[in-house]
Amino acid sequence: MIDTLIISNILLWSALLVLGIIVMALARQIGLLHERLAPMGALAQERGPDVGDAAPRHVLTDLSGQSLDIGGHSPGVRTLLFFLSPTCPVCETLLPTLLRVARDESPGLRLLLASDGDAEEHRRFRAQKGLEDQLYVLSQDLGLAFAVSKLPTAVLIDEEGIVRAKGIVNTREHLESLFLAHELGAGSIQQFIAQKQSSEDSVVHLEVRR
Repeated sequence: MIDTLIISNILLWSALLVLGIIVMALARQIGLLHERLAPMGALAQERGPDVGDAAPRHVLTDLSGQSLDIGGHSPGVRTLLFFLSPTCPVCETLLPTLLRVARDESPGLRLLLASDGDAEEHRRFRAQKGLEDQLYVLSQDLGLAFAVSKLPTAVLIDEEGIVRAKGIVNTREHLESLFLAHELGAGSIQQFIAQKQSSEDSVVHLEVRR
């Protein structure tokens, strides 16, 4: 009887040990899967000023006649540049989300809509979309300075006039990723994930060497 109990306990503990190993393996696989399926941020563009560079300085007048300093020192206020076009369907679809994200990030955020082309066309577009209260500038030079090639593109500039995040944005997640990347100290979510993975690989390499 005693031998039977001992054998039963050994089998039970062996089963628990195996189960623990299986749970740990599954947890690791879930973690890897989570990283692979992690929500991707705005698609960063290699052209134009890099994250960490000073934003090109521009002093422009918006559609309402207000003078705007872009890229300069603005204590306590970040600037979100959003490049759009009246003929861009994604831009039009994303506008309500953009306004909500800007409200969520305020105070301390200045949303600036930017484009180029015919002023009257943009005034009609602004009125149609209820954007009369939004800062809206037309400047081909501004788009060229930031090397904007696809729309919609957004650029987050900090209080010191430094580019902190940028990329092509198609969803709310893309927009929010710009602010998250800034908080994480990276140029984009993809860059942060790559840095994290590189750091983990380095730790594993050191452990193997030991």
